[in-house]
Amino acid sequence: MKILTIVLLSVGLSTTIGVLGGLLVRRIAHRLNDIIMGLSAGIMLAAATSGLLANAFAVKGSALLAIFGAVTGAVIISLLDYFTPHLHRIAGVDFESHNSNGTISKSLLFVAAIALHKIPEGLAVGVSFGTGEIKDILTITLAISLQNVPEAFVIVAPLFAVGVKSSRIIAISLGIAAISITSVLSGYLLVKTFTGVLPFLLAAAGGAMLYVISDEVIPESHSHGFEKPATFALISGFLLVLALQSALS
Repeated sequence: MKILTIVLLSVGLSTTIGVLGGLLVRRIAHRLNDIIMGLSAGIMLAAATSGLLANAFAVKGSALLAIFGAVTGAVIISLLDYFTPHLHRIAGVDFESHNSNGTISKSLLFVAAIALHKIPEGLAVGVSFGTGEIKDILTITLAISLQNVPEAFVIVAPLFAVGVKSSRIIAISLGIAAISITSVLSGYLLVKTFTGVLPFLLAAAGGAMLYVISDEVIPESHSHGFEKPATFALISGFLLVLALQSALS
């Protein structure tokens, strides 16, 4: 339980720290925004592939189950994505249509969009306990916590742009942290309860993260004309997690 407590604190606090940093800066250039998003994409990509999918496929005879799990995870997030509005559209960046965009208050739209990211990330951390390896658990936790900080940092400016006050942004950050913690606990309970389908659960979390990376994070990092810096940031984030894994081995 000690390691679980550390994991929950790490995942929860990282988002709040990022938001507080964003409150101090308030405005960031598109170039820096894209670099930060690219870095987040690289960290998430490494966590999904080397931390989750690799472990799912490593179980003997689990290839088909892992493939099914990865596809299932991606499909679930895709369905959530269809019904959940995106913060990029409200900020004037995303032109993809979502069913709920015209019916909910702007601040609630932001919370819903951010939550969509936090659910697969939190589940990935919780599911990593199923590997039984402290190294894997810490790798996924540190990877998600590292990317939570810059990801939370860059959402503050759009919130200010739609008139959300600092006090409410802090409250939103605490809500996001609570979503992350709840998702971690859900993933943890899933692998403890359904140990027989561990490869499926690991792969489903990985597939969900891959969907978010491809559909949300990379397009956002390439939307302002700074594709190359964002791409090198992605590579840096990916290598950072691999280096982290190596150091924990």
